[in-house]
Amino acid sequence: MRKVLLPTIIIIAASLLVIRIFYLQVIDDSFKLKSENNAIKKVYDYPERGYIYDRHGKLLVANQASYDIMVIPREIKKDLNIAEFCALLNITQEEYHKRIEKAKVYSPRLPSVFLSQLNKNEFAAFQEKIRKYDGFYFQKRSLRDYEVDYGANIFGSITQVNEAQIAKNPYYNSGDLIGRQGVEESYEEVLRGIKGVKYIQKDKYNREIGSYKEGKYDTIAVAGEDINLTIDAELQKYGEELMINKRGGIVALEPKTGEILALVTAPSYDPGILVGRQRSKNYTLLYNDSIAKPLYDRGLLAEYPPGSPFKILTGLIALQEGVVNEQTTFMCHHGFSYGGGRFMKCHGFGPHQLHNGIYNSCNTYFGQAYMLTINKYKDPGQAVDVWSSHVKSFGLGQFMGYDLPTGKRGNIPTSKTYKRIYPNGGWRSSTIVSNAIGQGEVLMTPVQLANMMATVANQGYYYTPHIIKKIEGEKIDEKFTTKHVTSIDQKYFPPVISGLFDVYNKGTAYALRVEGIDICGKTGTAENYAKINGKREKLKDHSIFVAFAPKDNPKIAIAVMIENGGFGATVAGPIASLMIEKYLRKKITRTDLEIRVLNKSLAAEYAKLGGMNAASAIESVPKDSVLQAKIIKPKAPVTTAPKTEVKKTAVDTTKKN
Repeated sequence: MRKVLLPTIIIIAASLLVIRIFYLQVIDDSFKLKSENNAIKKVYDYPERGYIYDRHGKLLVANQASYDIMVIPREIKKDLNIAEFCALLNITQEEYHKRIEKAKVYSPRLPSVFLSQLNKNEFAAFQEKIRKYDGFYFQKRSLRDYEVDYGANIFGSITQVNEAQIAKNPYYNSGDLIGRQGVEESYEEVLRGIKGVKYIQKDKYNREIGSYKEGKYDTIAVAGEDINLTIDAELQKYGEELMINKRGGIVALEPKTGEILALVTAPSYDPGILVGRQRSKNYTLLYNDSIAKPLYDRGLLAEYPPGSPFKILTGLIALQEGVVNEQTTFMCHHGFSYGGGRFMKCHGFGPHQLHNGIYNSCNTYFGQAYMLTINKYKDPGQAVDVWSSHVKSFGLGQFMGYDLPTGKRGNIPTSKTYKRIYPNGGWRSSTIVSNAIGQGEVLMTPVQLANMMATVANQGYYYTPHIIKKIEGEKIDEKFTTKHVTSIDQKYFPPVISGLFDVYNKGTAYALRVEGIDICGKTGTAENYAKINGKREKLKDHSIFVAFAPKDNPKIAIAVMIENGGFGATVAGPIASLMIEKYLRKKITRTDLEIRVLNKSLAAEYAKLGGMNAASAIESVPKDSVLQAKIIKPKAPVTTAPKTEVKKTAVDTTKKN
């Protein structure tokens, strides 16, 4: 048996090997295609990217024709008239040689991009004479054509892939385009489609003689899928206009679904400037602007102390933990003493319960309620972890899972936080009482603040914020239709909502009412410090406002954060009221608020960060900067309610032809 076994194994293995070789060489000639690479030219057919629409079907992003000049270095003739060639493409001879050397480094015999993103006019002259320039050919592509001049942070842009991306994903080749930031990145595989490929056979003289194997291996390009965003285009446009000459973020959500209605960051820019041959120059200007940081999405990335809006959670948790009820009363004497003679200031005075504690924004009430919550447990570490767990059930202190590629966690402290800060112990409720009023170690992003208000509007649940509403032929991710329930019982929300309603009727937002719309809101002011010339300086406070409306069956929840804006009711509050009315009514009746906001410029405050006055801050931006017209250039005072149009920036671009 043993004598037979070994020969049998050898025979079987040899037979399998012969069969495999026969299959590869006779039946399946796909490997032959690869081996004949030198005699075959691979030409890609790039599909159109999917169109992008808003929630109502308004077209936001389409496509326009573009052409890349491709080069195969080893096929370039030695007698090429370089001077003529460069004049035709409007480049210098120095640029020509740099590009050729770069192409050689990539591969002397494989095609790579020599000059990208020519528009129709730039390409026309070259097309007439391309036959004269062996080694060069053109590749047709489609570039984005922005139908609007707002929403740059939402869309992102498309750019050439780098070597790391090519190594990571074999779909891409040198010169291919890929989505970067925004929905272009998040939904790249949906929007990009599938590129087609044609194999062209060449003879021994390197001349094209037709399709390889009569097109047996050719594939057809498949266009990308269209998508609808949850964004309300008019609301987004209006929000960006209100934020001119200000820095910060606005996030508006539909509470019942978690759909993002507006995602505003300021300063911003026209997305069209990142299209065409001027893209690199314009991107560099944006990237290098360390003053305004227009590429920094403050709605998703900026972490701020939430200030007084956080009192909403302080109250809800105190109710849930049973340490207060609606009738619990604390006396406020423009503040209260705590922890070894320290004093927390407050603008309130007299007895405060939950209801008037909310609409008067009483620090005393919420400071005392927070300390009772912590003191309920013998171990302050355990108490903080219980409190932290409640807060995190609102989606705070973590990445929220939304469908945009950038974000920050914010910070909700736990016992580990304070064990690290106080390694020798000795901390207690009075040590960390600043958390009660949204200061201390608490940090939140505007999108988290908006989600917090959506959760309150829903009386205890939320859906993960998301920006995709519909993908043609596909379902959206089920995580966006999964309900998240907080650890706070539903019965505790109505009394808090009642207090928020009276913020507009009796409290700190009384002057911001919109007749006929029942708005629930909360003003906030957060202390703001920065290092200037190496010294910690207190700057003007951040202005914060959160709201939802209508009170019953809410349709919109919003958070507004204005850096260095002062009191919550000064800048952020009016913007919130205007955005709510714009969304619910599609028009503005509070034109007095609109005029005030449009005329408000905080350029002088921002100039302090660089130790400059407002004039020099403006002058420090290059004259051809994409920021001049839209970001910090002062506007003439508005005296009548304007049409809501965001002006284009004056930057060279090949956006439309």
